[in-house]
Amino acid sequence: MFRTDGHLSQSSGVRLVQQPVTSVKRSRRPGAPASLLCHCRSSIESCCAAGQKWAEENQHCNFMPVISEDLSSVCSVVQKQCCSGALRESRCQAGINAAKAGQACEEGNSSPCGEDSHKDCCSCCALGLLLRREGKDCKAHRYLSYPCGHVFLACCEDGEEGLSPPTLKKKERPEPTATPKRVSDSQFPKQALSVGEVDPGANSLEDLEHEDRCQRFGAICHHACISTHESYLCVCHPGYTLLQDARTCVPENQEEDNRVSEEDQVVTVPPAQQETFTETPVLHYPCADNGPCAQRCSAVRGLAHCSCFPGYFLMVDGHTCEDLNECVTNTHTCQADERCVNTIGSFMCQRRISCSRGYQERNGVCEDIDECVVRTHNCGTGFECQNTDGSFTCNPKQRCLTGFTQDSHGNCLDIDECSSVSEPCTSGFNCINTVGSYTCQRKIIVCSRGYHSSPDGARCVDVDECQTSTHRCGQGQICHNLPGSYRCDCQTGYQYDSIRKLCVDVNECWRYPGRLCAQTCENTPGSYQCSCTTGFSLAFDGKNCEDLNECDSNPCGQECANIYGSYQCYCRMGYFLKEDGHTCEDIDECSQSIGNLCAFQCVNVPGSYKCACPPHGYTMSPNGRTCEDIDECAIGSHNCSASQTCFNIQGGFRCLSFTCPENYKKVSDTRCERLNCPNFQQCQTMPLRITYYQLSFQTNIVIPAQIFRIGPSPAYSGDNVIISIPQGNEEGYFSTRKLNSFTGAVYLHRQVHEPRDFLIDVDMKLLRQGTFTTFLARIYVFITPNSM
Repeated sequence: MFRTDGHLSQSSGVRLVQQPVTSVKRSRRPGAPASLLCHCRSSIESCCAAGQKWAEENQHCNFMPVISEDLSSVCSVVQKQCCSGALRESRCQAGINAAKAGQACEEGNSSPCGEDSHKDCCSCCALGLLLRREGKDCKAHRYLSYPCGHVFLACCEDGEEGLSPPTLKKKERPEPTATPKRVSDSQFPKQALSVGEVDPGANSLEDLEHEDRCQRFGAICHHACISTHESYLCVCHPGYTLLQDARTCVPENQEEDNRVSEEDQVVTVPPAQQETFTETPVLHYPCADNGPCAQRCSAVRGLAHCSCFPGYFLMVDGHTCEDLNECVTNTHTCQADERCVNTIGSFMCQRRISCSRGYQERNGVCEDIDECVVRTHNCGTGFECQNTDGSFTCNPKQRCLTGFTQDSHGNCLDIDECSSVSEPCTSGFNCINTVGSYTCQRKIIVCSRGYHSSPDGARCVDVDECQTSTHRCGQGQICHNLPGSYRCDCQTGYQYDSIRKLCVDVNECWRYPGRLCAQTCENTPGSYQCSCTTGFSLAFDGKNCEDLNECDSNPCGQECANIYGSYQCYCRMGYFLKEDGHTCEDIDECSQSIGNLCAFQCVNVPGSYKCACPPHGYTMSPNGRTCEDIDECAIGSHNCSASQTCFNIQGGFRCLSFTCPENYKKVSDTRCERLNCPNFQQCQTMPLRITYYQLSFQTNIVIPAQIFRIGPSPAYSGDNVIISIPQGNEEGYFSTRKLNSFTGAVYLHRQVHEPRDFLIDVDMKLLRQGTFTTFLARIYVFITPNSM
């Protein structure tokens, strides 16, 4: 065996960790006391009995008569709820019977609220029967809501045979096993793990299902543990109480917790006695199978304490739970505009219906009130009442002629149209009432100068001389109408010349120099106009000047910077501004750069440059300047066949075939070993082992360069090696050197200027204790370009 430089890989193991499941406990508020219903218990019981009887006889809860007038509203709610409860119980029992008979759980006669007690109870009972047939326990009822949990538990435990009394089991002492054999004593001392014959059923689930849980889990209980059917039960010594975690025990009297008694002393029992001692205490868990309680049971000082679910109260017997009517006991949370409706175990709030005037509420619906029938109208003796939606109308029995109206007694009275009718006559006429009608009489009016009568002759209106062009204003003057007259004024920007009796233009720029415009003022007929110099624009007020942003019109080739009254052009990075001050031209960084910008090739682009790599075998590195070799062997982009081995080199790859010569066998992907040796002469000349290696270098390697070392492993004192290159060094690029008596090296001592591939054979003869042994290293040397 000979040694070369290499790496050692180790395999890692995977460990599976099983995590326990954490149970979640839910808390419930206690039920209301029974004393809240004592004042009306007898009346409520009779109302409830009437509701249950109605449900049995009619199979519905509609149109029930109220039997108690003293508590009419309360009794109505009680009857309704007891009737609904009786219907649900009968449908639930029918569903249970259907499940036990093996029938499908189909929907029954559902209530208006959408619940189906027949289907729900049938499904819950069928689930309990299924678990009982499969031999599983019935503890799943604790995760189901009421009443499904009770139906499930009843069907699951129905007909189940009683369990044997609990006993304490001793933990069996494990049988001693044979002393394990040392790994070093085995036939293969370097074998890290040896797997022998194992019982295939040692870890099967069947054994775990019937084993002693107390023995399996060890000290899971605080005091004592009892194995039950498919589970276990923790119990406490006399004088202690089991907590809610079902594992921890605490003294019933907390004052005794700090006292030391003889029972608390530790007694050491010899191992032999520990094996033969068996304790069988008489233990009883008062809440087993929910004890005597109808709903909830909790153990307090060794006794069963019953309580009810929210919405129920405990009866006088201390075991039975009955529905709490929150509407009667005023324990509901309904608002003032809502009414309370009791349900089994809870209540619901319904919004009260508010009817408009003329309507009344009946059975939750607003109905119209017939005022004519109930005689709440106010029609007189001469009128007939006619009902309408939400009101009524009074129709007269005797009709009057046109122009007359009828009073409450049926008499016909004249209508004064002049006061009751809006504008019976047109403007300019007066209204005069007559019997059964009216007449219109024209008005007479006289107006003064500057006024004239209105078209209807009712009033005098002003004459607009400016509108009728009856004024005497001159050209360029403005006529202003006045009440009964008019006035002539000059237009804005003009003034009246009393000599020529004309309106002449006013030069505002001369009259107010430097006060009207910020920069330049120009007079116009009747006004003036402001203007600005180059680089500025007139402001919104028409007087001030603002800087003009010439960059908005894109005068520059690339970037523009506005300055006060002008602008400046500049270029982006990678460009320079030409002499015209507007155009930008690209800078060729590849030709003007002092140093090498790219490792392989620089390519100029508008405004910048980019680096490129050879078209094959390389990819651009993240820095964008250097090139990285592509490992075609790792990414699978080579074209080597299945019988070849891919070897990556700089900028490419090689497909290598490793075959063993005659009389050799292939022991690995890179190693061949000799099969036999016919004579002693061949044993010294034929290599004992042939190993393939691959080396890659660039053309700029510094020579002489040591590229390979070879020697025996392990080496012993007195060893001597002879290194030679029998094949592949015809041009003399390589040489060998003996470093010491047991190590040799291969050197590249001539510069290779162009990429080339070499295959050299390095022969090592080992002289050990007077015997020669030959080893052959067949080395592929790949020389790649140094352009990167």
